[in-house]
Amino acid sequence: MSIQKIAKLTPKTTALFVCDIQERFKGVIWQYPSVISVASKMIKASKHLDIPVVVTEQYPKGLGPTVAELDVSDAVLNVPKTKFSMLVPEVHETLKKHNTKSVLLLGIESHVCVLQTALDLLENDYDVHVLADGVSSTNYPEIDIALARMRQAGAVVTTSESALFQLVQDKNNDTFKGISNLVKEYQDASRVGLLFKKANAANL
Repeated sequence: MSIQKIAKLTPKTTALFVCDIQERFKGVIWQYPSVISVASKMIKASKHLDIPVVVTEQYPKGLGPTVAELDVSDAVLNVPKTKFSMLVPEVHETLKKHNTKSVLLLGIESHVCVLQTALDLLENDYDVHVLADGVSSTNYPEIDIALARMRQAGAVVTTSESALFQLVQDKNNDTFKGISNLVKEYQDASRVGLLFKKANAANL
């Protein structure tokens, strides 16, 4: 019997990936405002936890820049791409530079760019934590199928709140108050039920 990898999160070896949350997808992606809210919370949390943020934009000439609601000015990398996966050479080098072992992954679309990013990261021996409340697609049914596929491949499907408290670990941690306040501020957007009222295929 094989032993399953635990894949715990620690700030020093974790990076946040923000996948293609761009202007032209507004009004197209299912529950997009909620995805943007979760991304905003995680970007702010990264500052408290000193976690590097990597941002990509899929063909920005046609799909526009990252949405104005997200402040990605402190990202260690913000790279345009045409490849669906975020794991382009610049991103791979950034992960090596920061000694990254685990990636928190959110963005769109869950069944295309997010899925292919997760698979590429797993193939390169990174632990992948997909934030279920921070991903979406144009067509709702694609979300559950993509999450199930990523879990089957070895990714951890979790939520933004769960991941944040794993990173904090202890109420006496200096980051606890800031993270706790962020969680309260964004609580409505973080409820998995908002995005996954009908979720069943992924068994969340």
